[in-house]
Parts: sequence; structure tokens; C-alpha cells
Amino acid sequence: MRVALFITCVNDTLFPGTGKAVVTLLRRLGCAVEFPEGQTCCGQMHVNTGYRDEGVRLARNFLDVFAGYDAVVTPSGSCAAMVREQYPKLADGMGATRPGAFASVHGGRSGFARAVAEVTPRVYDLSEFLVDVLGVTDVGAYFPHRVTYHPTCHSLRGLRVGDRPTRLLQNVRGLELVPLPGADECCGFGGTFAVKNAAVSAAMCADKVANIESTGAEVLCAADNSCLMHIGGTLSRQRTGVRVMHLAEILAATEREVGGVGREVPVVDGGPR
Repeated sequence: MRVALFITCVNDTLFPGTGKAVVTLLRRLGCAVEFPEGQTCCGQMHVNTGYRDEGVRLARNFLDVFAGYDAVVTPSGSCAAMVREQYPKLADGMGATRPGAFASVHGGRSGFARAVAEVTPRVYDLSEFLVDVLGVTDVGAYFPHRVTYHPTCHSLRGLRVGDRPTRLLQNVRGLELVPLPGADECCGFGGTFAVKNAAVSAAMCADKVANIESTGAEVLCAADNSCLMHIGGTLSRQRTGVRVMHLAEILAATEREVGGVGREVPVVDGGPR
């Protein structure tokens, strides 16, 4: 399959190793992976904070850049949910309420709607792509550590990925997967929520961290680095000793890994990042 990597802003600027892990994993499974360099922000921040016209222009760029691929895979449930859930709403609703919203967008409203219908069904969270499209739950990974999994809000409630990530983790050799109490509770990040409601956000994260510590896990895994960044900060400040790792990095790890937990950056098939 000809697959495009949609890296997202957070991963591109702060966690590039996650994108490398996705490429390593997909190539191991026989996919031809490309990285379209014209990609930018998907527009989630803009639309969520009321800058819908700007969000439409970013969405149009996304649709142009990722047209023609068999699949678009991203290591972010949040951004995948933005594309799959919000782009159709932009196409359906904005033209009626803001007639000028598509004036500067290539193809206008009708062209935008056609592009949404063509591209968005082929956008997948990593776990969805592996389980539903490639039909695999055992990706040949090896990670000999005790791990607990936090289902992020967008992947859980937006994309409804269900047990796909845990099915993948259960098939990682050497990995002990332990349930996380209150797993479906938000960690308190929520993008700008953490900035606008810092005290509430911190209290929610403290509850999440207490639950994580109760598992005795060495590693907290999730499918969104934005949430891992938020939780990881509290884990670090409280000196819990619990590491955070994206699902892609665990799935990309093999017997060639030399270190894993305890290293600042994991080593995956293909060498250290």
C-alpha cells in the first residue's frame, strides 16, 4: 500500500521519534511510506478556538497534500478525529452560516466538499490502520516491561478505537499489560483547556498519575503525545520513575532494542534515533 505519514504539529516539533517509529513499523509490515512535505497543521486549534475561516484554509491544504494515497496514517487520535469528524462539518455547515468562508479556498465550497468526501475516509489512527486495514495485531514487537495504557479522549470518544491499541500491546513479546484504574477519565490536557483552566487541569492530571502509580507499571503508553506530554510532566515532577512512551515506539521495538526503559529515547529496528 502507498501510505502517507501525517505527523501532526506536536510530533513534528517535539516528538519526531514517534514519526520515525511509525515509518519503521509500517515498512516492516510491507507498506510504502511517504512523507508529503507540504503538510502543515490540520487546523484543529483554529477551529476549536473560533478561527474557522483559517481552519478551512488549513483543511484545504491538508486535502490537497494527502489526495491520492491509499491511506493516511497518523500517530494522533486527536488530529485524526479532527479530520474525520470536523472536516465534513466544515463542508456541510460553514457555507450556510459564513458565505465568504470558502472565497479564498481552491475549488470553493463544492470543491472542498468533494475533497473531504474523497480523502477523509482514508485517514486512520495508527491502531485502526494496523488492525482494520492491514489486519494484524501481532507486529513482531518485543518490549520486556510492565506497561499500562491510557486511552486518550479523542481516540476513545471520537474515533472509538476501542480495544485496538490493547490488542496490539497484548501481542508484544515480553510485555506485561496491566489495567489502568479510571482509564476512561480525561487526563486534563484538552489542548487550550490546560492553559485556560490550569488548576482544574492539574488536579485531573494528579488523579490520573495516582492511578498510574497504583498499577506498578514502568511505562505509561498512549496514542497521543499531547496527553503523554501533560501526564509525563507530572510523573517527572513527582519523581515517580514511570516513563511515558507512544504506542508507535513500543510497537516498533524489537529484540534489537538495547535499553528501552531508562533511556531518554528508545531504540527501534533500524538503529537509535
